[in-house]
Amino acid sequence: MTVQAWTFTLVGLSFALYIGIAVWSRAHSTKEFYVAGAGVSPLANGMATAADWMSAASFISMAGIISFSGYDGSVYLMGWTGGYVLLALLLAPYLRKFGAYTVPDFVGDRYYSQTARIVAVVCAIFVSFTYVAGQMRGVGIVFSRFLEVPIELGVLIGMGIVFFYAVLGGMKGITYTQVAQYCVLIFAYLVPAIFLSLLITGNVIPQIGFGGVDQASGTFLLDRLNDLHRDLGFAAYTSGEKSTRDIFFITAALMAGTAGLPHVIIRFYTVPKVRDARLSVGYALVFIALLYTAAPAVAVFARTNLLNTVSEQPYSEMPEWFSTWEATGLISFDDLNGDGIIQYVGPRARDAAGAPIENELTIDRDIIVLANPEISGLPNWVIGLVAAGALAAALSTAAGLLLVVSSAVSHDLLKRSFKPDITERGELIAARVSAGLAVGVAGYLGINPPGFVAEVVAFAFGLAAASFFPAIIMGIFSKRMNREGAVLGMIAGITFTAAYIVYFKFINPSANTAEYWWFGISPEGIGTVGMMLNFAVALIVSRFTPPPPAHITDLVERIRVPRGSGEGHGISG
Repeated sequence: MTVQAWTFTLVGLSFALYIGIAVWSRAHSTKEFYVAGAGVSPLANGMATAADWMSAASFISMAGIISFSGYDGSVYLMGWTGGYVLLALLLAPYLRKFGAYTVPDFVGDRYYSQTARIVAVVCAIFVSFTYVAGQMRGVGIVFSRFLEVPIELGVLIGMGIVFFYAVLGGMKGITYTQVAQYCVLIFAYLVPAIFLSLLITGNVIPQIGFGGVDQASGTFLLDRLNDLHRDLGFAAYTSGEKSTRDIFFITAALMAGTAGLPHVIIRFYTVPKVRDARLSVGYALVFIALLYTAAPAVAVFARTNLLNTVSEQPYSEMPEWFSTWEATGLISFDDLNGDGIIQYVGPRARDAAGAPIENELTIDRDIIVLANPEISGLPNWVIGLVAAGALAAALSTAAGLLLVVSSAVSHDLLKRSFKPDITERGELIAARVSAGLAVGVAGYLGINPPGFVAEVVAFAFGLAAASFFPAIIMGIFSKRMNREGAVLGMIAGITFTAAYIVYFKFINPSANTAEYWWFGISPEGIGTVGMMLNFAVALIVSRFTPPPPAHITDLVERIRVPRGSGEGHGISG
């Protein structure tokens, strides 16, 4: 079977599975739509959380950015994984103890303020749409290559699938669909990784092969890659070019952003008990580690194969995969010197006379994982499997994010703010309608993304770190934190962070270099500064404004003892 035939078969089967699960587990009440009836087992919730978390950024783009950035790409591994430790220790059990449907629900009730709730809704929608743009772009990339359709049509197909199971099933349908999607994506990621590890190092375990010997050269694989990089004018793969300060700020933003992402936090409302919330995080970490520990190996295998295949090779002799990806616009060759030879070189490349050599090849880093099996000559069914896995990763996260938007509009704005007398049926209809509208906005952002997948997701994490993380942490651990402090802190944090990102990425992108960054902090890391600003503003304002009422301080006291479930407010045991 051809690559396209295998892709149609495997993607079609996986989509049929997702739709079947959505029909089987469709939501019949608002509680099922928002939090799956709070009856999901810790194991299933751990798998669903892993799928929700391991988005297109993890599956498609993380290995790509590590492949191109080398050591500097490790910030994504450290930040995203470390954030789950914060979730397990500081947030998950306490939020489950509080019991609620949404993060704005927690913010609004903890800070006894409709204003705080609405600010949290705006932050949730802003963060979610920023994040979902990367997922929908990932969907478009997969479809454009493997189904040979335009990226725009690929995004529309993905929108249709997400619309069906997110609107019909709500959190209940999404949860059990995500369990299936985790199984698909982790199998699709590890199978080619194992193949490549065997081919390149002779070791069946990619995590070990990563540090093994390259069979072709007889030297350690990383040493071989460093030599290839130096020969082509790139920095050594294992050296870093980012400053230590920027690495610290990006890592901190990704960690706090992980702990503040509303679509991840809401997963801990879906389990029956507080203990189950802790177990869910533990299971999720194990499931996530399977992919995250393999990602650096995949990055190294892909980079080595790519350099060996394209560098200094005649364009006319490029294999079929090159022209196929070229047709998508994600690889482009510009023969600047007219010799027909691909000059894929770094900024340090020089000819024999010492003159700089211009790079003639442009490669979108988001294709590395997807193209890797083709570059390496793996069987066609493996290539189709990777396509199915990438779609599973992108669609699972997109569904979780769209549910956050839906619940923010229907529950927090309608039910808890503007129309408290709305019936449960009316609220469920509003939730489905808002989910449908959110799918439309997500599709537009997927067709017109503000950057490559991992970069867009990093911006979302920075925004979450600057807005939700301080409000939730202080809401749990500070009895003195009041509504004035929380509201002004969230506004200050997200406004500063968004303004910094917009300025350097859209208003003045030519200044997006360390020379012009504030204290050398990149837009990907500025969320840490926004978070600190949020904390500072909130703490200062709370000291000069009235303290919370007694029933709020009693509530904080109760939720800090993580026993029982739903005793704070909202969902009962």
